[in-house]
Formats: sequence, structure tokens, C-alpha cells
Amino acid sequence: MKSPSFSLRGAAHGFRALHNRNYRLFWFGQMVSVAGTWMQDTALAVLVLRLTDSPFALGLTMTIRYLPILCFSLFGGVLADRLPKRRTLIYVQAVQMVIAFALAALTSTDLITVELIYILAFLRGGADAVDMPTRQAFTVEMAGPEDLHNAVALNSAQFNTARIVGPTIAGFLMLIPTIGTALCFYVNGVSFIGVIAAYLFMRESELFTAPRPPRQNAVRQVGEGLRYAAKTPDIMLVLVVMAFMGTFGFNFQTIFPLVNEYVLHGGPAGLSLLLALTGVGSVVAGLIAAYRGKPSERRLLVSAALFTVLLFAVGLSRWQPVTAALSLLIGMASILFMTSANTRLQLVVAGEMRGRVMGMYALLFMGTTPIGSLLVGTLAEKNGVSWTVVEMGAVCAVGVVVAIWYAVRSRRAAHAGVPGSPASSD
Repeated sequence: MKSPSFSLRGAAHGFRALHNRNYRLFWFGQMVSVAGTWMQDTALAVLVLRLTDSPFALGLTMTIRYLPILCFSLFGGVLADRLPKRRTLIYVQAVQMVIAFALAALTSTDLITVELIYILAFLRGGADAVDMPTRQAFTVEMAGPEDLHNAVALNSAQFNTARIVGPTIAGFLMLIPTIGTALCFYVNGVSFIGVIAAYLFMRESELFTAPRPPRQNAVRQVGEGLRYAAKTPDIMLVLVVMAFMGTFGFNFQTIFPLVNEYVLHGGPAGLSLLLALTGVGSVVAGLIAAYRGKPSERRLLVSAALFTVLLFAVGLSRWQPVTAALSLLIGMASILFMTSANTRLQLVVAGEMRGRVMGMYALLFMGTTPIGSLLVGTLAEKNGVSWTVVEMGAVCAVGVVVAIWYAVRSRRAAHAGVPGSPASSD
């Protein structure tokens, strides 16, 4: 029998990145902020459908929100490499706070329209285009290279704990007559105080600061990053599979509201349940990843394939308990994939290129959402929600096959001694 002390040491091992004071401040502050963001996203989907009763309008909202990430995240990666990351993140979070309070005020005064939602969604996307690559690249500076894998896994657990808490609270608040939806937006605005305070109280002397590249033309630096990624097979493999998953699979904020509204007829409580269960599965997977070693290429591809199968099943389901169970499993598969992808990128990339490579990751993970969300909304309007989800699963399956082909091709090239084709690590 294992001794209690051994078990405690094993439990602590899964949370070892939290011994870094700066990362610990970030982790707890970000959890508060992300819970508020999930509240806002849940309420916003309900609000858009209430104003328009249109799947296309919801898909267009998500498209407009993520369009700036598609257009500008590569340049956001350049800024992440050039500027002090902590200071940049403070400014970006302040902008996000203002946007949340503007949405709350417009909703509570009955001045909100779908056109104003589109404008605020675009502004939020612009902030995300800088926030995402900067925050991803800042993780190693807070936690250090030795604890990077654990920090990435704990980020996922934290994000998805907030995914449980946020939609659950939103579901209750939206039951309050008249002010429930606006109250979700107000709470999100307040929640940004937590993460801004965390950044302000960090100690600069304890950051593992990466070297900054010399200032050059921004377009040239983007090109330099793209060439670097193209010559590094481990990076390209992640980007190839993420291009398919991010564009056609990870559209939860469009797919689940549509499935809930038009297939399951579940109302706000049903949507909160689906998103919360997805979060539960994600937290479990994040904790599993925190205790496991560095992710292998096989784990990356298997988790992508499992996610694809589950997405097919969501499209075929017509019964809420089955869809709820699938949402739990799809949350697990998505986080196993994302933690594998994120960690493998950050372990391979050179420090001075980290911001630009994580900009590519942000582009393919969230920046492609405009394409996928608009496609999902348009197809759902014409062909029905269920058939559209099945089609998205089919395209993701193509992506998994392409990624496997690329992995085999790269490995064979490396074994044959082709210059610039190092063996992919397991």
C-alpha cells in the first residue's frame, strides 16, 4: 500500500507549476476572468437568437467576432515578440472590460440591436488577436521551461473549470426577468479586475523573460515566422491538424446553441447544461494531461480522431441525454488534443519565435472560426442543424487523414536524411 505522504507528493506533482508565484497569480486571476467570459458568451448566444431567431445571425456573430483574429493574429504574434508581454496583457484586458460594460449597458437599457452586437464582437476580436498569442507566449515566462507542460495542462483545467462555472451561473441569472441577460455582461466586466490585478502584482525579477528579436518590418517578421514553421516538421504537423479542427470542429459557441435550440429544444437551461458538461470533460482531461508526461505525436493524432468521431455522433443524436453525454466526452477529447498541440509547439519553438508561432496557433485555433461559424450557420439554415454537424465531422476526418499522411511523410524524409527534415519526436 502506498503511504499517505507518497500520495500527497503525487497529487502535488500535478499542480507543480503553481509553485511559481507569478504563474499562481495568473492562474487564479484568469479563472475568475474566464468564468465571466463564458457567462457573457452563453448569454450572448441566447440574446442573438432571441433578437433574430436565425441560425445564420448567430453564425455571423461568431464570424465577426473571430474575423480580426483571422486577419491580425500573425501581427499580434509579432507584437508578442516585440513588446513586454505583461504590460501588453494589462492594456488588452482593460479594453475587454470596457467592451463588456458597453454590452451590459446597451442591453440593460433596451438599446441593444444585432448590429451593435456585431460592432462590439468585432472590437472584442481585435483585442483577442493581440491577447491570445501574447498570453500563450507569456506562459513559459511565468512558469519557466521546466514546468511548461504542466502549466499548459493547468491552463486547460482552469479554462474549463470556468467553462463549467460560467454557463451554469449564466443559466440561473438569465432566469431573472428583464435584467438577467444584462447582468451576465455586467458580471463579466467586473471579472476582468481579477486578472488585471494578477498581472499588476507579478514580480518582474521572477519572470523567465525570452530574448526579443531585433525590430524589423512587421510583414518581414511575419514571413520569417512562417518560413521557420514550414521548415520545422513538428510545428507543421500541429498546424496542419489544427487548421482542420479549428476551422470545422471547434465551433462550440455556434454548434451547441444551434443543436440545443433546433434539435433538442432545450432553452437556456439546456444550453448551460451542454456547455457545462463540455467543461467537466475538459477539466478531467486537463488534469489527466497535468499528471502525464510530455505529449507524443500519437496522443495528438489519436485525440484528434476521437474528437472527430464524437462530433459525428453529436450530429446524429436527437435525444438530450445522449447529446449531454457526448458533450462530456467531446470536451475531454478536445482538451487532450489542444494540450498536446500547444505543448508540442512551445517545447519545439525557439524563444525569439514563440510569439509568432503562437500567433499561427491562435490563427488556426480561433482565427479560422469566422469561416467555420459562417459555414455552420449558412448550412444549418439551408440543410438543418444535424446534417451540418455531420458534415463538419466529415471534414475533420479528412484533416486527421492529411495529418497522419504528413507525419508519415516527414518521418520517412528524416530517416532518409533529407536536409531540413529532422525526425519528429515521440
